[in-house]
Amino acid sequence: MNAPTATQHLLPEINQREVPAALIEALKARFGEQCSTAQAVREQHGRDESSFEVPPPAAVVFAEKTADVADVVRLASQYDTPVIPFGAGSSLEGHLLAVQGGISLDVSRMNQVLSINAEDLTVTVQPGITRKQLNEEIKSTGLFFPIDPGADASIGGMTATRASGTNAVRYGTMRENVLALEVVTASGEVIRTGTRAKKSSAGYDLTRLMVGSEGTLGVITEITVRLYPLPEAVSAAICSFPSIEAAVRTTIQTIQLGVPIARVELIDHNTVRMVNAYAKLGLREEPLLLMEFHGSPTSVKEQAETVQEIASEFGGNAFEWASTPEERTRLWTARHNAYFAAVQSRPGCKAISTDTCVPISRLADCLLDSVAETDASGIPYFLVGHVGDGNFHFGYLINPEDPKERETAEALNHKLVTRALELEGTCTGEHGVGLHKMGFLVDETGAGAVDMMRTIKRALDPKNILNPGKIFAL
Repeated sequence: MNAPTATQHLLPEINQREVPAALIEALKARFGEQCSTAQAVREQHGRDESSFEVPPPAAVVFAEKTADVADVVRLASQYDTPVIPFGAGSSLEGHLLAVQGGISLDVSRMNQVLSINAEDLTVTVQPGITRKQLNEEIKSTGLFFPIDPGADASIGGMTATRASGTNAVRYGTMRENVLALEVVTASGEVIRTGTRAKKSSAGYDLTRLMVGSEGTLGVITEITVRLYPLPEAVSAAICSFPSIEAAVRTTIQTIQLGVPIARVELIDHNTVRMVNAYAKLGLREEPLLLMEFHGSPTSVKEQAETVQEIASEFGGNAFEWASTPEERTRLWTARHNAYFAAVQSRPGCKAISTDTCVPISRLADCLLDSVAETDASGIPYFLVGHVGDGNFHFGYLINPEDPKERETAEALNHKLVTRALELEGTCTGEHGVGLHKMGFLVDETGAGAVDMMRTIKRALDPKNILNPGKIFAL
């Protein structure tokens, strides 16, 4: 495996480029108060939810329109200075850290819905709008945007990392739901990729190239995404199980039988305990599945009865329903707060998170061996999973002042990813590569594929100014 586990290799390579004073002056002249060099602002834009610590960017520019983004990139190109796009700051793999210094380009003020085409089930938005803001804006249309990574991430960031989340088992990921983009290239040119048409055979698929590129090939300034009708009926349920294996086997059989379940989340007993303490829920402290069914009242009833029958075969019990919006929101809020509940359970800790994904038939093999290894290590952890599509997350809760704990957590992560790749899975189902998964990318795709990625990067960003030091090393 190319991802080393020795302690001295666990921190990112920091190779700061000098940011010319003339560039800062030019940015301040162009942007005025939209450009800040204040220490507090720079530090805010120099960290995310990862465990890495990197010096902050030299300045932060708050873009308010596409022309602002183009001007920042043009000036940065003139002075050979890195530009790191910043949305909500919720990334987990160090995507927005200024490992080579440079300028943080904050697009959070670009948060408008530009056009709603309800008849075609599409909407075009600016990159800074978050998924919750988007759904609030379009709720009167009877449509919704289903991609739900948990955090209230920006649509631009979700596009850049090819995010997915709890609804992916039914509605897919950002890869399937982004139709068209407006992108600022490394030279400051504004281009458009894709259209609102459902299909096209016109040339290279540049939209798919940009989706998942993590800000290394261009800065996304507009996104057109698919929308879906709000389901006529929605019902959620929780079911406790005697073991993780029983919960996983229930999930596998549900998917293999073709039940169109909308969400199915695994929460292990550790995480249930943490969530109970954090959100005062009173859930049974056993492994559980949190499920949601969408459709007509009749189809929802049929789906739920089928899953309940499957669960009973594997010892599932205490099936509880949440049919009102308030009850469902309470349960899903608890799930989305699992990360924060876990971090709070060990004050002062840092979470090193994983997000492997394997074919659904191999999920039990991968997950159960990984649980046994983690239990034996003694490292506190939480475990959640969008198990309907074979994706799960461990969060190793380490003392950041203890190098041995970090090394143990990284060794566990290394074993888990190795196992996932051997089972024909991936090193990252939704978080992206960023800094943390760079070595694993080579193991997954092969040196030849990574060299092809480098060729694309050099062609589109010859000065290596767009979020350099991420995904792979040049």
